[in-house]
Amino acid sequence: MDWLDEVKSKMKRKNKILFSQESLVLQELSMLLENQNRRTIVLWALDLSGDCVRELLEKYPSDKRPFKALEEAKRWASGEIKMSVAKKAILNCHSMAKEIESPADKALCHAVGQACSTVHTKRHAMGLPIYELTAIVNKYGIENCREPVEKRCAQYVDKLIYWRDNISEYKGTWAAFMLKE
Repeated sequence: MDWLDEVKSKMKRKNKILFSQESLVLQELSMLLENQNRRTIVLWALDLSGDCVRELLEKYPSDKRPFKALEEAKRWASGEIKMSVAKKAILNCHSMAKEIESPADKALCHAVGQACSTVHTKRHAMGLPIYELTAIVNKYGIENCREPVEKRCAQYVDKLIYWRDNISEYKGTWAAFMLKE
């Protein structure tokens, strides 16, 4: 079965989330994520979620909740703030999804929230592609989404390999809890 057939089946069932950890198109990424340390995954997720944040800011310039969630997640990972402050910003980003009409933009809000939550646990990492790819399908439509989805999946893998191989280049600080594996 092709990954697009999976998505069509979910759309037919009126699922709002069109991908899962088991989605065929995400298998390479899923396997790579299993073997990465927490800091690599956090850098990967926060880096990629910046694209979602920029897209949301273009459409909703007066709503800074996705930007705030990303900034607070970075500050949390560096030890500048406590989890409760970042958690509030992340939940506010998720709540933005309830206030907007566009299914693609709703999914982007959740993608940002999931990416930011990787600071808490790397189990949230797959939430970024699951929601962002759902947004891409909603944006381009089922007939035109193959190329953008597959291109983004390749970017996920490339960026993860980049951070795995270049983590020593990161110049920021880490909270003590981020140094534990």
